[in-house]
Amino acid sequence: MIKYFKGEYMNIYFSCSITGGRKDQYIYKKIVDFLEQEGHVVPTAHLASKDIMLDESSMNAEEVYRRDLSWVSDCDVLIAEVSTPSHGVGYEIAAAIFQGKKVMCCHHKEKKISKIISGNPYEGLLLYPYSEEKDLIAEIERFIKKKP
Repeated sequence: MIKYFKGEYMNIYFSCSITGGRKDQYIYKKIVDFLEQEGHVVPTAHLASKDIMLDESSMNAEEVYRRDLSWVSDCDVLIAEVSTPSHGVGYEIAAAIFQGKKVMCCHHKEKKISKIISGNPYEGLLLYPYSEEKDLIAEIERFIKKKP
């Protein structure tokens, strides 16, 4: 497994809404761009694309399920932008938590998020409400550098 904690890079699963809404796509792109510029592997980088619906249309639901859960299993940490509710994002967060992975859920400060996430006592879960994108990127950087 790739570890960033010793100066190496991580395999980071980035999770965001696809079918639930794409109004935050520009933030998804900034997060993924930052992670990749730092040298991390982001197997879900394509989720930040404006054309994700078209890109994913050639895959059936079972293929997406198997691929994505395999990526969750292989990741070091999961970062989810949860401002837009999404069944898939919630499922991926739960899968990562049940596997004992560190998870960061970030969202616009003015957005309410599901109580099943905000009330979760799992010590590996970080909730981060943000108002400024620069603050979000700084918090992501702190999150990925923190030892588990």
